[in-house]
Amino acid sequence: MAQVRFFTEDIKFRLPHPIKTGRWVKAAIKAEKKNPGNLNFIFCSDEYLREINIQYLRHKTYTDIVTFDSSEEKDMIEGDIFISIHRIEENALKFDRPFDEELHRVIIHGVLHLIGYSDKTPQKQNTMRRKEDSYLSLR
Repeated sequence: MAQVRFFTEDIKFRLPHPIKTGRWVKAAIKAEKKNPGNLNFIFCSDEYLREINIQYLRHKTYTDIVTFDSSEEKDMIEGDIFISIHRIEENALKFDRPFDEELHRVIIHGVLHLIGYSDKTPQKQNTMRRKEDSYLSLR
């Protein structure tokens, strides 16, 4: 049975409403005509995520999210999604958004990457943003 789980590494953070968020994530996956599998969201610090970024992606920059796909079956969405809570806090202030909205935007952003969406070009970024907005409205 598919599970959406939430963990922390090196920070103290508690996701409000994890069951509701898990249901929302699964609903988004199903809306994309995919099957939800096991998803692990790991909330961590900037430094922790930067080390992952360096070690696995060879990027020496800070980021808000790193996604690892572990799907083995076609149309099954599974993986580990690392999210920097510090970066979410900073971006919420920068973009003048509530923390909760920014956090859920990044959560669904990671899920959309696992589904197959990219944000490498301006056109793909626009598509990704529209999808994020659409799923945020369903929370």
